[in-house]
Amino acid sequence: MGSSAGVGVLPPDFSLLKNCSKVSSFRGGNTTISLSFPSRFGSDAKNHTILKSFPVASAASVSGSGGAQYSGSEQLLDVQTKQKRRGIAGVEEDELENPKLLADPDSCFCEFRGVEIHHKVYDAQSQVRETEALSSQTKNVGYPMILLHGFGASVFSFSRVMKPLAEATGSKVLAFDRPAFGLTSRVSAFGHLSSENGESKPLNPYSMAFAVLATLYFIDFLAAEKAILVGHSAGCLVAVDSYFESPQRVAAIILIAPAIFAPRAIEKVAKGHQSGEDNQTEEDASNSVNQGNPFIQFFKTLSKFTKFISDAVMRLVKGMAGMLNSLYKKFLLAILRSAFAATLVRMVIDKFGVAGVKNAWYDSKQVTEHVIQGYTKPLRIKGWDKALLEYTAAMLTDTSSKSKPPLSKRLCEISCPVLIVTGDTDRIVPSWNAKRLSQAIPGSYLEVIKHCGHLPHEEKFHEFVSIVKKFLQTALGDSQEQHIQAVV
Repeated sequence: MGSSAGVGVLPPDFSLLKNCSKVSSFRGGNTTISLSFPSRFGSDAKNHTILKSFPVASAASVSGSGGAQYSGSEQLLDVQTKQKRRGIAGVEEDELENPKLLADPDSCFCEFRGVEIHHKVYDAQSQVRETEALSSQTKNVGYPMILLHGFGASVFSFSRVMKPLAEATGSKVLAFDRPAFGLTSRVSAFGHLSSENGESKPLNPYSMAFAVLATLYFIDFLAAEKAILVGHSAGCLVAVDSYFESPQRVAAIILIAPAIFAPRAIEKVAKGHQSGEDNQTEEDASNSVNQGNPFIQFFKTLSKFTKFISDAVMRLVKGMAGMLNSLYKKFLLAILRSAFAATLVRMVIDKFGVAGVKNAWYDSKQVTEHVIQGYTKPLRIKGWDKALLEYTAAMLTDTSSKSKPPLSKRLCEISCPVLIVTGDTDRIVPSWNAKRLSQAIPGSYLEVIKHCGHLPHEEKFHEFVSIVKKFLQTALGDSQEQHIQAVV
């Protein structure tokens, strides 16, 4: 361009150029143009000269006649304006599309409770096996596998391991996008969804309960009695909750970089019972000694009255806390569903999204353009920002867990085989958490992959698949063979 100032907005009287009879002078850059006009504009206008200084692109842009003289400048204006509009998440608002228009050739969609769920299936049985060794290696497992991605990820994150995992199981491997992620449709969280049982209360598609039911639905979709659940990061919580919802449907659980807060060491129950018995004996002895002391009886009565008053106050405080908590949740939902929050989340994703993907890898140089495109493709879907906020709101306001014991106290109840895989340099969920989690789940296997970050199934997928194969053969090979013999 002729000037570093760029293309500016043309002055209002510049429209008179179409009536110009002669350009008296011209200089590039910030240009002063002298214009002469015909006599029909009046005697005063005949010799009138307009002096204007403004930036232009080049002399070629003002050659010719009429309004077409500055068509090149107008095009540059449009490009500059368009680039400004693309500043949020790198995608212009009018470029957002329907998820199905972005689907891959092997993409599939099915409707579950009003949501079009995107999924992919790889069937080892339908593929031609190259060697008999592969057939003998996989025939003893037989259970299908369901892959559950983490926060901000999608089916794409399992693209490298679906085929080898299918060969490892000798069955089907299915991965699906949970609502708010991937190519699954973005829907409203309000009222238009209804449960299959005709319940009056609709099920929030962004809730954990929906993710669990969708997981169990896909076990039926694969026509299987049981399935192996593989969760990554936040998907591990879906896998574990699905197990507790229907343990008889889960053959094994594989947790990759699990975003499940592991509990601290729990005291032995026997020790607790023993201390309780000792306390009870001491209390009985104390009662027998102090039975006839009137002062002690008075203070005991006073303490009971004080306890009664304090309990009443605590009930009142809890009631107020419940009311305040309800108001807080309503306020939080109002903020998350505002236009301001949608704009903010788009700006955050635009600024830190790619950096977050690279931070998940031990070696960020391995994050190719193909990987970036795979993770950012969902940003081209209409309503992705609002859906992400609805997902966040559902996680923060979830009350279904209050009716159940804390997960930290239920981990010891998992009886199916469990494999935990983590990277030794995971900067998102540290490996020590996975080690502590393995101690809380009886009989679980722990594998730590060296020089690996938060994505072992992507960054070290060959080693990851090898670990999974070994686990399946050790934990399920014999049991599946016994099951087949029993059926026969």
